[in-house]
Amino acid sequence: MLEVIENFLLLKKEISTLIKKSGYRNDFIAAKIGMRNDYFAVKKQRGNWSDEELLKIIKVIENEEVSNFFDSLVIKNYFPGNTISSEEFEKIMEW
Repeated sequence: MLEVIENFLLLKKEISTLIKKSGYRNDFIAAKIGMRNDYFAVKKQRGNWSDEELLKIIKVIENEEVSNFFDSLVIKNYFPGNTISSEEFEKIMEW
């Protein structure tokens, strides 16, 4: 259960990065979640999203690339230190 909370806190902390990674513009996401552009920009800068707002944003931006990026953040959170990408691992395994 602790893992779920830790992942949620990480999501909340990194939501601005995930929004950027999604490739969607702020005004598009703001319109989709029913928020004014200027209010969205302020909330994004401050990082003070409500749980409901986070859920709405994730429903808009979730795709394979965003999910993979978040998974990599989770892995780095649980295994701090030097890590390698899957591409680097595959190159090593070819030897």
